Amino acid sequence: MSTHVQHDRKSQGFASGLVVFSAVMMVVAGVLDLFRGIMGVARDDVFVTTPNYIFKFDLTSWGWIHLIFGALAIIVGMGLFKPSMWARVAGVALASLLLIANFLSIPYYPLWSIVAIAMYGFIIWALCTVRPDSGGRGV
Repeated sequence: MSTHVQHDRKSQGFASGLVVFSAVMMVVAGVLDLFRGIMGVARDDVFVTTPNYIFKFDLTSWGWIHLIFGALAIIVGMGLFKPSMWARVAGVALASLLLIANFLSIPYYPLWSIVAIAMYGFIIWALCTVRPDSGGRGV
């Protein structure tokens, strides 16, 4: 076996681990966003309010946004455990939308929003490292 093939298998093994890890992180982050959404819908006074924020929404609206995206993240995260292209594409798209939603909600829940942005950025990176020639067997 040539060195190139061994290196190829090692790097693909690393990508496989990243995809599995990103699937777990997507489910966990989805559950946390689901809880964040429930907090916003049930009791929006747990969030900090920022006056004069350009992207100001009603906090209940932010709750519904996070609730829906959290539920979708759980579904897509579960789909990532199987080698499927739809799950990887949906994972990147959904993680991108969640990254943007968390950026826009920084004034309402700053620390968690920044942590979530980092998590979703890692998920996007991990899902993009799987090579197309692996046929989706990276998981």
